[in-house]
Amino acid sequence: MGALTALDFSETKEVREFPLGRLELLDFDGAIVGRATLQPGWKWSESVKPIAHTDSCQAPHFQYHVAGTLRIKMDDGKEIECGPGEVSLIPPGHDAWVVGDEPVVLIDFQGMVDYAKQGHTHQH
Repeated sequence: MGALTALDFSETKEVREFPLGRLELLDFDGAIVGRATLQPGWKWSESVKPIAHTDSCQAPHFQYHVAGTLRIKMDDGKEIECGPGEVSLIPPGHDAWVVGDEPVVLIDFQGMVDYAKQGHTHQH
C-alpha cells in the first residue's frame, strides 16, 4: 500500500481524447482512477472500437456515475441504464452509449489503464 495521497482531476497528467469523449487519469502508485466525460451521441462501438480493435469493450468497469445516463448492453443481450448517484459493476464484453442530451460523467476505479489508449490492442 502506498503513502497517504490525495490527487485532483484538475491536475491530471494523462488525458486521452477520442470521438465525443475524454478520459482523465490519476495514478495512485499504480492504482489508476479515471474520470470519463462522454458527450451526447457517444457510443463505445463508434468512438472507441476503432482504437480498441475488439468487437466489444473488454475492460471490466467499477464506476460511480456523476451525471447523465449511460446505457450498457452486454454481449449476451442484457441491458441496464445507469444514472447519477449509481454505482455499476460491468464485466468485459459490452457496448455502451449516452442516453439523452446530457453528457455522462463517471469515475471508474477499474478498467481504465489501457482504455482508449492509442496503439494498445488488449483491454479497452
